[in-house]
Amino acid sequence: MDWSNVVMLVVGAGLVVAVVYAITLYNQLVAVKHGVTQAWSNIDVLLRQRHEELPKLVETCRQYMQYEQATLERVISARNAVSQARDSSDMKQLGRAETALRSGLGQLFALAENYPQLQANSSFQHLQQRISGLENGIADRRELYNAAVNINNVRIEQFPDVLIARLFHFPPAELLRFSEAEKADVDLRQLFS
Repeated sequence: MDWSNVVMLVVGAGLVVAVVYAITLYNQLVAVKHGVTQAWSNIDVLLRQRHEELPKLVETCRQYMQYEQATLERVISARNAVSQARDSSDMKQLGRAETALRSGLGQLFALAENYPQLQANSSFQHLQQRISGLENGIADRRELYNAAVNINNVRIEQFPDVLIARLFHFPPAELLRFSEAEKADVDLRQLFS
């Protein structure tokens, strides 16, 4: 038995195992990266749906809320900022724009309480329920997106995945965060004053 053949066979088998392991890690990282993309797409669908509903809500409110133009304009402005951030996939800007939009919507719904005819309008009720449902869906999808981002970011930093991630330039993904104002308690007195 020739030891050089045995050594060559062991080295060859080791190289094959290492290549198969590297390919497996690469494929897993690709799957994790696409999981982040899929989670973002799920949020994007809801953001687009809400984007389409907001002008209808504002127009319905405008018919009744003649003295609340600043609030209506703030909602439309925030809607546009969300759209721009969404189109550029800028998570930091999207978080800030979402915070402004949610604040504007909260104020709009609070002010709508002062308009009984608006509250009785079936179109307003439908739009309010639809947008509230979309908001809940966005919150759920944001949680799933952030979980996918966390998995991605942990995987690309763990050894030995980090070797493959750096070699093939897998970038970290950015969490979707809303500002502290979003998490703060709502001051209802301020909304009605």
